[in-house]
Amino acid sequence: MSTGDRRAHSSREKTVPTRLPNRPIPAELDLLVLSFMGHFTWELLQAPLFSSLTDKGHIPGILICLKATLGDLGIALAAFWAASVAGRGRDWAAHPAVVPVAVYLSTGLAITIGFEFLSTEILDRWTYAPDMPRLPLFGTGLSPFLQWLIIPSLVLWYLNRLSSLNDPSRSNRRPE
Repeated sequence: MSTGDRRAHSSREKTVPTRLPNRPIPAELDLLVLSFMGHFTWELLQAPLFSSLTDKGHIPGILICLKATLGDLGIALAAFWAASVAGRGRDWAAHPAVVPVAVYLSTGLAITIGFEFLSTEILDRWTYAPDMPRLPLFGTGLSPFLQWLIIPSLVLWYLNRLSSLNDPSRSNRRPE
């Protein structure tokens, strides 16, 4: 490696990474694809816990779940960027530390609890079915709360796995 190449290489290392290591696409795209799969599935499965969905037909119900999933993606992106600030870079999911992970999950939970409270208690945008367990204080449904613990945790785990696929120092695979 020439001196010029070393300088160019070292200057690149000092920039804030915009991708997970060894991934050719931005971390946010991985996050959105993985989050969509998890949140859309969760929204469909929890639909019976919302009484405002019981009288909807199949297609309108799916569209409502899709719309809710798009909201979940917005929350995921906001939480990811908050964690990126805390982790000092957008590649924090490749090397998760306590602070960015805590910021990611707590930001998502705070937005979810606030939005659920606003939508069910103030704006009456939807209602929980009697079968929906509710948390004390704000009356947030247990299912949306668990959704923002389980799905993002799985997404983070998978983002971390994606970043290690081509990194021999982090992979459990044997070199070929």
